[in-house]
Amino acid sequence: MRMGVLDIGSNTGHLLVVDAFRGGPPVAAYSYKEPLRLAEHLEHGSVSDEGVRRLVAFCQEAKRAAEDQGCSEVMAFATSAVREASNAEEVIAQVNEATGLDLQVLAGDDEARLTFLAVRRWFGWSAGRMGVFDIGGGSLEIAAGADETPDVAYSLPLGAGRLTRDWVEAGRSVEDLRKHVRAEIAAGAGPILRAGAFDHAVATSKTFRSLARVCGAAPSGDGSFVRRSLTHADLTILVDKLRELSVDEVADLPGVSADRAHQLLAGALVADATMSLFGLERLEICPWALREGVLLERIDHL
Repeated sequence: MRMGVLDIGSNTGHLLVVDAFRGGPPVAAYSYKEPLRLAEHLEHGSVSDEGVRRLVAFCQEAKRAAEDQGCSEVMAFATSAVREASNAEEVIAQVNEATGLDLQVLAGDDEARLTFLAVRRWFGWSAGRMGVFDIGGGSLEIAAGADETPDVAYSLPLGAGRLTRDWVEAGRSVEDLRKHVRAEIAAGAGPILRAGAFDHAVATSKTFRSLARVCGAAPSGDGSFVRRSLTHADLTILVDKLRELSVDEVADLPGVSADRAHQLLAGALVADATMSLFGLERLEICPWALREGVLLERIDHL
C-alpha cells in the first residue's frame, strides 16, 4: 500500500510518500518539500494572506504529487505555526476547500507522543527507557518512557525559528536567550528527572541532524543505518563558534542548508540546554521522527 503524509511545519512543508505493509517498516518512495516559513508569515498572531496563499499552493502541488505517485491515502497535519495562529480554523478551512485534503492541526503533546513512537520502533525494545528530544521550527518536543506510549510527552515554545525571530533577529542578547531557554526547559523537567536516568537518549529532526553533522557525524548520503550521535562536549564548542559566525559562514558548514542557517544558533542553544539540564553526555540521532510516527500509527489502525 502506498501512502503519503503531508507535514506542514513552521519552517517547511514536506510530503513523504512511503510503501507500507504489515510486519515491515514504511519504505520511503518519494519526497517533496518547500521552505514555506509560515512562522515568518504571522502578523499580529494570524497567518498572513501571503502565508495562506503559499500554503494553499504548496498543498495543491503536494496533493497532485501524491496522486501521481499512486498514493491511496494522504494524511495531512499542521504543527505549531498554524496551531497557534488566531485564524487557524480559517486557514485549515481554506486549505481543505481548495485541495480536498483533510488537513488537521496536531497538538503539541501528540507531536511528542508520535515522535516517541517512531523512535521506539526504530531502536526497538532493547533501548529500554528512552528520552526523546525534537527541536522544530516552532517548538521543542520532549517525551520519555519504557513503552511505545511515553509516560511523559509535552511541547515547549522553544523552536529554532521562533527563537530566532523573537530574540536573535529582534536584537535581544544571546545571553538572555540562553537564560530564557534554560528556565523554560528546567520548569518542565522534574517529572522526567525524578523517574531516573535514560537507558537511551535520542534526538530527531533537522536541527539535531544538522548540529550532529557539523560536529562530525556521517553525512546523510551514507544512509539511514549509519549510527550518528551528538556529544555535549562537541556541542558546547560549536555554540561558542556559532556566536562568532555570520549567517553566510554558518551556511557553509557541513550539513547546514542555506534556508535554515540563520536558525542554527538558537537551535544549538536549545540543544545545549537540553543536554545540560537532563545530564546527557551524548544523544543518538534517529532518522525517523514525526512523519514516520503518524504513518506507523495509521498502519497499526489499518
